[in-house]
Amino acid sequence: MPMPQPPVARIEPGSDPYRWLENRDAPEVLEYLKAENAYLEAELADQAELRERLFQEIKGRIRETDLSLPVPWGPWLYYTRTSAGDEYPRHYRCPRPADGSLKVDESTEQLLLDPNALAGGGYLSLGAFSISPDHAWLAYSLDSSGEEVFRLYVKNLASGEVIPLPFESCDGSLTWANDNRTLFFATLDDTHRPHRLFRYRLGEASAEEVFHEPDGRFFLSCYRSSSERQLLLLLNSKTTSETWVLDAEHPEQAFRCLAPREEGHEYYVDHGCLDGAWAWLIRSNQAGINFALYAAPDATPERPYWRELIGHDPQVMLEDVSLNRDAIVLSLREQGLPIIEVRAAGQAPARVKLPDAAYSLYVQDNLEFDSPVIRLRYESLNRPAQIRQLDLASGEQTVLKETPVEGPFNADAYESRRIWATAPDGTQVPISLVARREVLAAGRPAPLYLYGYGAYGSSLDPWFSHARLSLLERGFVFAIAHVRGGGELGEAWYRAGKLEHKHNTFDDFIACAEQLIAAGYTTPQRLAISGGSAGGLLIGAVLNQRPELFAAAIAEVPFVDVLNTMLNPELPLTVTEYDEWGNPSDPVVYQRIKGYAPYENVRAQAYPAILVVAGYNDSRVQYWEAAKWVARLRASKTDSNLLLLKTDLDAGHAGMSGRYQAYRDAALEYAFLFKVLGIE
Repeated sequence: MPMPQPPVARIEPGSDPYRWLENRDAPEVLEYLKAENAYLEAELADQAELRERLFQEIKGRIRETDLSLPVPWGPWLYYTRTSAGDEYPRHYRCPRPADGSLKVDESTEQLLLDPNALAGGGYLSLGAFSISPDHAWLAYSLDSSGEEVFRLYVKNLASGEVIPLPFESCDGSLTWANDNRTLFFATLDDTHRPHRLFRYRLGEASAEEVFHEPDGRFFLSCYRSSSERQLLLLLNSKTTSETWVLDAEHPEQAFRCLAPREEGHEYYVDHGCLDGAWAWLIRSNQAGINFALYAAPDATPERPYWRELIGHDPQVMLEDVSLNRDAIVLSLREQGLPIIEVRAAGQAPARVKLPDAAYSLYVQDNLEFDSPVIRLRYESLNRPAQIRQLDLASGEQTVLKETPVEGPFNADAYESRRIWATAPDGTQVPISLVARREVLAAGRPAPLYLYGYGAYGSSLDPWFSHARLSLLERGFVFAIAHVRGGGELGEAWYRAGKLEHKHNTFDDFIACAEQLIAAGYTTPQRLAISGGSAGGLLIGAVLNQRPELFAAAIAEVPFVDVLNTMLNPELPLTVTEYDEWGNPSDPVVYQRIKGYAPYENVRAQAYPAILVVAGYNDSRVQYWEAAKWVARLRASKTDSNLLLLKTDLDAGHAGMSGRYQAYRDAALEYAFLFKVLGIE
């Protein structure tokens, strides 16, 4: 049979020969994307049986019919249930048992929302799911395209009547005031930025605008405080924030500002209790980049009244604060690991003890404000996610639920490690990895999947994956490179990988790959790398710099045309990204970005096998970034290795909706790797 032939994108004269691919409405663009999809299927036709087997294998580890851990609130337990064959969980509630247990009574339960019925077999993303304080109404929002533009709805939970709200271009947020009749929601500007806040009363035909944020760098969001007594309006860019507050009992009044914005000052506000009295708690970086905690009296939350409660620590990042009637729970980051510290009234600070050396941990649910317990989510590379109940007074932990793994599984059959690589400037870069114990004990090079991100201060804490077991069971090592630009080692780690320091992100990743090879975990011929969005930029940059170091690469919704995107302020999110990447209207910044932008630096050299995935409706990273990059790679590379582009024509930044489609996407990626690496 003849070998499949890849599509050839036409080249136009000028500095950007594939700019024509940005014309979304041109028939030739859609034809080209479909041709690339067809070419991928033709090249992977011999993997069809394997992909189906991998899909069934992954699905077989998932408990398809399951009940979430119920959340008690007022007179009800709220929970979701997944059923075999359904893409989405259904939302329910039942009366709260008088004995204080979490036992669900199916005979009295009420179905609140069924996304499966709403999806109709197409794309669906549920935005807000917000119950009114009196439990009589459900406000929710739906995105049916993947563009992250939502329609708003309110459901009368007594009658079942659903009321579509007549507002367009919404960001999906919905926040109730305490009168159970007033909702606050935000709308998007032409760049998909939440910029206007509206107040809406049930039954009215229109809404009142209460706030407008004109600065294109700032996002607007509204939410309820932990005490449920206040509404907070947060305006924040990548480097600066400002908070306005409103008494939730009087939503008709105006918001008031706590501290006018100052460039570089970030502060985040909540309302709760301190020493038995209502108070404001403020996490601020005014004393240092790792943040400190301040308190202010209930009546005077403005900045002149802030007093330091917990000082700045240059070694420990204060990432978040959770408030309860009798305790303050701090989310810290120290030496690259998340720490939970409880400061209960009248007791010394206590840190939560955990079993693994590398893990993910965060406060999942504060439950009700006066609850004596909170819930933590804990997982590691070899341990499925657990929901742990933490008693705030005693520190006692109880595992309430562990995500099940169907079929044979033993967490102790896998070993997790934390090792370090040395970057060119001497910086020590952490690597988390996991494999079957016998694979690591053998001390021989193995196929290795290295994942990276390194942007926005986001931390890639180790996480468990049911799908990943299909790699580990075939002898793979899975590793995460915790490169600069992420937040794993605090704010300084983030700042050392952004703007003029962005090259550190790429240097760190290459150093991690070299360390894994030097330590005998793998070889260049068995090393695959992967990243998505800003992590796709990372993958594209290191492929240009050191293509011989890798055998395969997967780039999902990759931000690879960064220079052209940042030069176009009309595109969604561009202006807000200046604080992360820089504004290329400055000639110095232009040259800096041009020096690493993956699309700009493709050249005539051999590249490893590459799989690229894009979403046609992606509003964050436009589909054409991947398409243009692949077109230029095809025209420039000197090798015959696979280069495949898959564009999900009905998806956005997060890929196709629905859990089964996610399993099929994983099966496609793994089959691609097995083909390239020669794994049976």
